[in-house]
Amino acid sequence: MQFLQPPGWARPKGYSNGIVASGRMVFVAGQVGWDEQEQFRSDDLVAQVRQALGNIVAVLAAADARPAHIVRMNWYLADSVEYNARLAEIGAVYRELIGKHFPVMTALQVAGFVEKGAKVEIEVTAMLPA
Repeated sequence: MQFLQPPGWARPKGYSNGIVASGRMVFVAGQVGWDEQEQFRSDDLVAQVRQALGNIVAVLAAADARPAHIVRMNWYLADSVEYNARLAEIGAVYRELIGKHFPVMTALQVAGFVEKGAKVEIEVTAMLPA
């Protein structure tokens, strides 16, 4: 098993940003909309989605993986009404960072996040070719 730590990121507390396991599966921990130093730069949902997806791309890159390798994506949202109202903007950011690749997805509204200020958290599983 290989633990993934993108260069320059603060060490996480109590979890790993990602793991490559036997079979070349990549598991990416839920990523919120903060930067490499665990700082939220915006309280805007779309900005946080952009940052969370960018964080996912960085963790995947640490495993020599790309967004096209993602097979599962789970979205946890603070406000599903806001998410649905801004779906076009979120979709544009998604296509910019992930491309026209659409893995299986689940989206859930949650009561809150451990990280104060988070509006979204996204986790993925990726499969690298054998």
